[in-house]
Amino acid sequence: MGGPSLGPWAQSEGAKEVVPMAYQRGFLRGPLASPVATAIDSPRKRVTLAVLCRSPPAPLSSAPRPPARGPWLGPAPRRRSGPKMWDFQTLLEAAAVTLAGGGAPSGEGRPRRTELKPPSLQPQIGILCPVCDAQVDLPMGGVKALTIDHLAMNDVMLESLRGEGQGLVCDLCSDRKVEKRCQTCKANLCHFCCQAHRRQKKTTYHTMVDLKDLKGYSRLGKPILCPAHPAEELRLFCELCDRPVCRDCVVGEHRGHPYDFTSNVIHKHGDSVRELLRGTQPHVEALEEALAQIRGTNTALQKQVEAVAADVRTFSEGYIKAIEEHRDKLLKQLEDIRVQKENSLQLQKAQLEQLLADMRTGVEFTEHLLTSGSDLEILITKGVVVERLTKLNKVEYSTHPGVNDKICFSPQQKAGRCHGYEVYGAINTKEVDPAKCVLQGEDLHRAREKQTASFTLLCKDSAGESMGRGGDSVQVAVVPKDKKDSPVRTLVQDNKDGSYYISYTPKEPGVYTVLVCIKEQHVQGSPFTVTVRKRHRPHPGVFHCCTFCSSGGQKTARCACGGTMPGGYLGCGHGHKGHPGRPHWSCCGKVTEKSECTWTGGQSAPRSLLRTVAL
Repeated sequence: MGGPSLGPWAQSEGAKEVVPMAYQRGFLRGPLASPVATAIDSPRKRVTLAVLCRSPPAPLSSAPRPPARGPWLGPAPRRRSGPKMWDFQTLLEAAAVTLAGGGAPSGEGRPRRTELKPPSLQPQIGILCPVCDAQVDLPMGGVKALTIDHLAMNDVMLESLRGEGQGLVCDLCSDRKVEKRCQTCKANLCHFCCQAHRRQKKTTYHTMVDLKDLKGYSRLGKPILCPAHPAEELRLFCELCDRPVCRDCVVGEHRGHPYDFTSNVIHKHGDSVRELLRGTQPHVEALEEALAQIRGTNTALQKQVEAVAADVRTFSEGYIKAIEEHRDKLLKQLEDIRVQKENSLQLQKAQLEQLLADMRTGVEFTEHLLTSGSDLEILITKGVVVERLTKLNKVEYSTHPGVNDKICFSPQQKAGRCHGYEVYGAINTKEVDPAKCVLQGEDLHRAREKQTASFTLLCKDSAGESMGRGGDSVQVAVVPKDKKDSPVRTLVQDNKDGSYYISYTPKEPGVYTVLVCIKEQHVQGSPFTVTVRKRHRPHPGVFHCCTFCSSGGQKTARCACGGTMPGGYLGCGHGHKGHPGRPHWSCCGKVTEKSECTWTGGQSAPRSLLRTVAL
């Protein structure tokens, strides 16, 4: 994709820059840019060179270009004076000038052509194909040494001819506008050169076609000339060099090389190209299939993204609606609490104001009586005053407000479900009172080493009612009495109902101090002590009625109770000497089934006890 090019013609973007510049500098006249742009934007896209360089191409020399001629054309007619026009090949050569030094204006103000540096001094220049993005290094000969894409040239020429030859000049005189095309010579001719073409004996019978009659053609054949010998057509193929050559090449540079006519070798080279094509086509099909799968996957991805986005929006809208509804409920609940507390305060205020008024009336009347009344008046009204004051003194009232301002919001507390969504956040008016909290549990004051002990904390408010919720800050510490710098690790589990499960595992026996605080205040009963005893020792023996029964009548079986039987039995039996008269443990003799074993395992222990235990 990156190798072939439109001769020395730059690619699409380069051509679009060169043609307007050629008009600006006076190299071109006439509507040539339109057919060029049309050809470049044609569907075939055969113009594949990237932009040659960043700066504009060097201008052409002011020297006139020699007319193209060959064995199939007669001598070129003389030039006519007048405005200078450039044929299409000249335009291509103008676009092919490289950046070897740029174009600088000459002293007369006319642009001059910049010569290329010697190949040894030229830096390696790379170009980028706009179609396949492949980077191609320019050969030592520059852009002119690139392989010419004659199919693209045919497309450009065909597009120009379909536009009634606008911008094309005669291939012979290179001055006049093209009117006809010689199908035999494959040359574009102006009206003057066409008449001269017919007058020559050698070209009299050549077929001439008007440009308008070429609009239906899909292929315009034009001889391909040898770049080394412009007067010769490439008709031969050098097998050694693997390139087309002309007649002059085989007697010069390619002397002694095997060669043949292109028509004779095309089948062999065409077959090799077709073989490569057959090997490439499956890749094309595989890539097309892969692209189709990618497009399908992308389509499915877009649909899935849209579906998931719709689910997210639906869920979010529902959740937002549930949260907003829960918010409204909380705000209404808060307003109800405010109204209730205000009503209670107003009622208490009215009662206290009435009681205060009664008190003041009684006090003022009594003081007035005692200061202003006579002895007889005091004695007469004494009974009424005493009864009134006694009654007022017995009135019970609280000096503290009946309600408090304790209202809090617990955002982490679960508040049930709303429209199927779990919502959080609750308003609480209760405040935990450490003095009312209660500790309870079987292991509250006892524990054993290396065994988990636990108890429960019940949180209550100042009225002694359960909080009914969790979230309080509970601190627990279990400290050995003789090792206060080595506290025991504790675990506090919030049951979310106002109770807390507290557990710890002491590592050594001894006396421990347990501290339970809420909001840095000790709860009721804290601190307290716990006696940690040694680890519980299970019974290794059996809880039996007697040794004779548990051992199956073995004489050597013994029991820790010390009982024996006549006949040489070393163990106890019912009604015999030493039997405790009730079921007991064979290992230690204790008569309580759920008890701790006290057997020490010393030398005094019966050796046959293990047999009894095993049975």
